[in-house]
Amino acid sequence: MIAEIVFIDLPKGTTREQALALYRETGEAWRGNPDLIEKYYFFDEVSSTGGGFYIWRDRNAAARWHGDDYKQKVLSHYGAPPRIVTLDALLYVDPPRGVLQELPS
Repeated sequence: MIAEIVFIDLPKGTTREQALALYRETGEAWRGNPDLIEKYYFFDEVSSTGGGFYIWRDRNAAARWHGDDYKQKVLSHYGAPPRIVTLDALLYVDPPRGVLQELPS
C-alpha cells in the first residue's frame, strides 16, 4: 500500500467554509475510484494550506491518478500546483477493531 500526502497552498485568508466548498466540488469524483482505498481532505486556516491524504493500492495507482492531468486540474481549481509526498505504508493500526497489521510491499 502507498500513502500520499498532497499539499496545496490556498489563497491567504481562505476560511474553513471556503475550503470545504472547494473540496465538495471534487470529492464526488473520487468516490468511484477503483484504486483509491481512502482519502481525507485537510485544511489549516492559519497557513491557508489544504490538501488530501490518500491510501492507494500500489505505487502505480498513485502515479496514474496523480500524474500531469491531476496536477493541472489542481492548479486550475485551487490556483496553486500540488506538492505530493509518496510514502510506503508499512503498518496499519485500527484501535476500535483491535487490529495491528503489517502491510504487503
